[in-house]
Amino acid sequence: MSKLENKIEAKHRNLSEVLNEKKYTVDYFQREYSWAEKHIEELITDLTSAFLNEYSIGDSREKGENYNNYYLGPFVVSEKDGRRSIIDGQQRLTSLTLFLIYLNNLQKDLGTSETIEPMIFSEQRGNKSFNILVEERIECLESLFSTGTYNSNESDDSSTQNMAKRYQDIVKAFPEEIKNDTFSFFIDWLKYNVIMVEIIAYSDENAYTIFETMNDRGLNLTSSEMLKGFMLSRFDDFDKRQKANTLWKNSMMLLHQYDKDEDQRFFQAWLRGQYADSIRPGKAGSKNEDFEKIGTRFHSWVRDNLVKVGLNTHEGKEFETFIEKDFQFYLKAYLKILDAEENLTQELEHVYYIKRWGVAPTLSYPLMLASLKLNDSDETIYKKINLVARYIETFVVRRSINFRQFSASSIRYTMYSLVKEIRRKEIDELSIILSKKLNEMTEKLDGLIDFRLHGQNYRFVKFLLSRMTAYVENLAGIGTSFKTYYEPDTGKPFEVEHIWADKFSRHKDEFENEADFIYYRNYIGGLVLLPRGTNQSYGALPYSDKLKHYVKENLLVKSLCELSYENNPNFLKLKTQNNLDFQAHTDFKKSDLNKRQELYQTICEHIWNGNFHYE
Repeated sequence: MSKLENKIEAKHRNLSEVLNEKKYTVDYFQREYSWAEKHIEELITDLTSAFLNEYSIGDSREKGENYNNYYLGPFVVSEKDGRRSIIDGQQRLTSLTLFLIYLNNLQKDLGTSETIEPMIFSEQRGNKSFNILVEERIECLESLFSTGTYNSNESDDSSTQNMAKRYQDIVKAFPEEIKNDTFSFFIDWLKYNVIMVEIIAYSDENAYTIFETMNDRGLNLTSSEMLKGFMLSRFDDFDKRQKANTLWKNSMMLLHQYDKDEDQRFFQAWLRGQYADSIRPGKAGSKNEDFEKIGTRFHSWVRDNLVKVGLNTHEGKEFETFIEKDFQFYLKAYLKILDAEENLTQELEHVYYIKRWGVAPTLSYPLMLASLKLNDSDETIYKKINLVARYIETFVVRRSINFRQFSASSIRYTMYSLVKEIRRKEIDELSIILSKKLNEMTEKLDGLIDFRLHGQNYRFVKFLLSRMTAYVENLAGIGTSFKTYYEPDTGKPFEVEHIWADKFSRHKDEFENEADFIYYRNYIGGLVLLPRGTNQSYGALPYSDKLKHYVKENLLVKSLCELSYENNPNFLKLKTQNNLDFQAHTDFKKSDLNKRQELYQTICEHIWNGNFHYE
């Protein structure tokens, strides 16, 4: 190996130095982009919270040079012949690229002109290309950069599809208090105060060795490990300390089966749900309080707030009880939530739903743990968690139907205040509080009368139709579920289908221009769910020709057909008993679509009625 190939360099770089007009490829074994919503939310929350903790109203931009830096970790590249390949750190760098694209789009709305583009793409010999270059992602990145959206197709790989979803998560997570004059300060801080350590190897062998070393050993202690060290240091008895250490280690193993950072999320959710009192006000220049401090350094927060978490005398016995009883109780409930997110069960069905369409995990997890009490039975625990999840689902459905955002930044103060309000409440008290909160919402389900599909709400429309379809089929005794339509394990996935084909010429008798037709065509009453391929095979047919196919589909679709009302007592019974105005439509004109719109609204009012009373 030559002297150059054997060389390894490590340098302190700010984000501008890492990305500004720099080119990287992604090594094949690092090719998949797999971050989930929780990872994106943590990144955006950590960055924006760290900035807001430094910024004060009235600061000059020059003062930003004295703001504390934020360390984002190392990344490893292999450099050959002037070309750099990312060996470790692709998830963060790809996520940062998505974030920068969002910020570049946002500044157009804000009317600012910060220099962001060279950190996203650069020009060489007249050709522009993205700085992190993966061929199969170019179309997605170009669409996000120019329009802020990307409609994935069947040929897209999982990474591309995931990138489009994570971009929308960034839109939801970015705080409102930076969407003003503070924006320019944030861009400065992001470019010059966010630090990474760049590790360059000049041979693949050395690069892979560094990668393995960083992932196998030598990692910094996490907040949960430092919390464990502090807790165990308060034990006087060696045997009891060893017992508590074993219990802690086994608990961490259980959490790490879900995700390597799940222990961090658990402690944040538990401490926020049960103990945090203060919240940073939603305005620039405010300082972090309990909820924010727990999100960044919860081990330090616990050490500084022992009385608040019930460790009043600071004696070893209290710490022993805290680990063996409190810790284990809330861990068991948290693990139950994680399982319910992946497996649809009746006792915690709404936990499953809000995993697909709900508020950010940093809000939902503390909410679901907040009302629990140490003496609650398993049945009570499940009822409380499901009740809170049902509230969250109703909240986000109402907001979405009325075209209102529910990003973590826009509702964090509301939701963290609710955490304190429902903390350790009994079932009946919890029901009353949540019902009252829904009654106070300005967004109601009657907003559905004007609800329609547009470029950025496809996922919610599919969620809505999946819930409605499963609901009416369950009323008719058909054994399907939300999962059947939203994400089936087997068979063809379902897609949102327009009842009207995209043929303006067939509707000129009711619409003066094509724009009005397209607008009306997207109303929810003109949409159904059909298996992929099925909608493509007869999607362009006239409505009269579609009907003979619709009768073979799910109940919400086949209810358009007269044949569905013949010799079908279960369907007729559900129609009458539930006051659902199902009608056959031999033709589907504007008035027919309006009737379906009203029917869908009634179904939604049944599902999300806001009645939280428990017998």
